[in-house]
Amino acid sequence: MRTFCLALSMMAAGLAGCAGREELRSTERLAVVKGSTILPAPNRGDLTAGDRPSLVGPLDTVQIEVFNVPDLSREVQVDASGRISMPLAGTIDARGKTSAELASAIEAALRARYVRDPEVTINIKNSVSQVVTIDGQVIEPGLYPVTNQMTLMRAIASAKGLAEFAREDDVVILRTVDGRKMAGLYNITAIRQGMYDDPAVYANDVIVVGNSPERRLFRDFVSLAPLLAAPLVAILQ
Repeated sequence: MRTFCLALSMMAAGLAGCAGREELRSTERLAVVKGSTILPAPNRGDLTAGDRPSLVGPLDTVQIEVFNVPDLSREVQVDASGRISMPLAGTIDARGKTSAELASAIEAALRARYVRDPEVTINIKNSVSQVVTIDGQVIEPGLYPVTNQMTLMRAIASAKGLAEFAREDDVVILRTVDGRKMAGLYNITAIRQGMYDDPAVYANDVIVVGNSPERRLFRDFVSLAPLLAAPLVAILQ
């Protein structure tokens, strides 16, 4: 009987808490549509992400097509130093080039070997260099491929979500920009509540969730108060 009464008390407390919840109101970041129960369908522009250059890196596999010269068309794996080799063109540095830039470099090399008006197209068939590292308190840490639409929330979802004891206010993105190591501190709860945008994730980023050396590095120069209103970005010296 005592257990039954305790359960009823807990249910009553839960219902009281729900009854006392404040009404959701519009803010600068969140627009509440009054009287609407249907989420509108996205238009065509909403379904595509802005273009990000896809770069060739070491150990990527590219398909090279030379128009009207089938003997030169082939599938090539970039070596560990970022170079490819093919007949007549020789050895070409492919690292850090887009498909169009690599095609132009091959065309120039073929033209220098007296191939008349070469037309080259490049398709990146398998990219192992365009990846993000996800570590810390996620279910499946590891390396994950980066797409045009990759964001922090999608990256964490790729790692099967946050682990049981992950700190949602303790998510760090490490990135190198112009040779400088930078870090952004984000709050997953704040992103879910629409307080700020889900940040984009790029190749070579490192995402760390929870207690980590990167968090201790932040301790030297920022407050560890929960992040609610905006992400924090700093340059690591």
